[in-house]
Amino acid sequence: MHVILLLLHPLVFPSHLALIPVISKNSVNPDTIFANNEMSLGDIEIYGFDYDYTLAFYSRHLHTLIFNIARDILIQEHRYPEGLREYEYIPNFVVRGLHYDVQRALLMKIDAFHYIQLGTVYRGLHPVPDKEVIAMYDGCHVPLENMSDFYGKSSHGHTMKQYMDIFSLPEMNLLCSVNDYFMKHNIDYEPVHLYKDVKEAIGDVHVKGIMYRAVEADIENYISYGEQTHAVLKKLYEDGKKMFLITNSPFDFVDRGMNYIVGKDWRDLFDIVIVQADKPGFFNDRRKPFRRVTDKGVLHWDRIHKLEKGKIYKQGNLYEFLRLTGWRGSKVLYFGDHIYSDLADLTLKHGWRTGAIIPELRKEIKIMNTEECVHLMTWLQGLTGLIEHMQVHRDPASQAVVQEWIKEREAMRSQTKDIFNGQFGSLFRTYHNPTYFSRRLSRFADIYMASLSCLLNYDFHHTFFPRRTPLQHESPFWPDNFNTDLLCFYNLAIICVG
Repeated sequence: MHVILLLLHPLVFPSHLALIPVISKNSVNPDTIFANNEMSLGDIEIYGFDYDYTLAFYSRHLHTLIFNIARDILIQEHRYPEGLREYEYIPNFVVRGLHYDVQRALLMKIDAFHYIQLGTVYRGLHPVPDKEVIAMYDGCHVPLENMSDFYGKSSHGHTMKQYMDIFSLPEMNLLCSVNDYFMKHNIDYEPVHLYKDVKEAIGDVHVKGIMYRAVEADIENYISYGEQTHAVLKKLYEDGKKMFLITNSPFDFVDRGMNYIVGKDWRDLFDIVIVQADKPGFFNDRRKPFRRVTDKGVLHWDRIHKLEKGKIYKQGNLYEFLRLTGWRGSKVLYFGDHIYSDLADLTLKHGWRTGAIIPELRKEIKIMNTEECVHLMTWLQGLTGLIEHMQVHRDPASQAVVQEWIKEREAMRSQTKDIFNGQFGSLFRTYHNPTYFSRRLSRFADIYMASLSCLLNYDFHHTFFPRRTPLQHESPFWPDNFNTDLLCFYNLAIICVG
């Protein structure tokens, strides 16, 4: 039996290595647009956009800025210890889509089935041992009543906050840093108060306009130049598409950024511009009327009977927007980066088509295309298949080999996680399952991509088709690129056992 283990070990039986060149030929283009739902651009007449992380992309300097300002607000206005100034923003510490247990002050990754991924639970800046996590949660499952609702909103009784916004990366960093400081100095604190104080401090950075003023004053340091964004908008405009902008950011901030990205004539490209929209409330609250704003920020008091090109509007609501424009249903495609605030209501309640902008996608695809990742995933898949097929052999020698494979598989699963992010792994996967984030993305976005620039690779009659991936009961009948090689792999093991 030990001969089997020797034969099938990757260093001795290199069949999985032979698969790597085959799979590498199928490497993924990071500029691809991926479809969750079939959609033809030929049916789209109107294109809508969010601003932050959709039209405008920011450098990491912005996250550092938000972290530093919010940290100082905690110290100056909430009387937190001066020692917190020793903490700085850690760029690669967290990923989007994580959950924070407010009561226990724990940050973690949860999969689509509400299971915690062991090895990704952090108290402060340090991982919590798996045994401790299992003891706290009586396993790894988080009950539905503890999670946020279907739209990501938290209400009374929900103890888990999910961070879906790219702007939430500094907030998670700050929560972990303050927790770390309190634990390091044996300071007794109330986790709920800490969560609320950090949330308020981060909110102040936006609400009080501190971030907006800082970016406007040094725009080249904070905004990545968007010549490709300009190219996309120009291409749509020249093709006769109608375009609109709905953003929560104020006009001065958007105007300064769009002047930098597109040019002073950027407003000529858009049929309607709406700022300070207060999404997601904009999509649900029928009460707020539109109000016209001048270039200098002066508010008009007149009733809005028409949304006109060249004018700026604030607040309002989607129902009034639909009434005034008549832009309804699947002829409208709206792009945004926030799965809940930008996309959920539009696709579920109003029938618009939706496009998710996921900047992290480009980095993850580049990692997926590396030889190291292909090597790991190929052998991990093969090893999993071996365990599944060989576990029926119950004799001690066979079981000893299977147990060795299981140990190796666990080690490789951790390696696979670490190549994406050492603490929390991939944005899209918790080991073999989709993440909670990934499942929501597949439900609320018809298409998703790394940036709007991906549209430049397609004409406006292109139809996006989702790949028909097999359901679990269909998979035995489903051909794949290396099924034959794996069958040979399995047969070798079975022959050896037999």
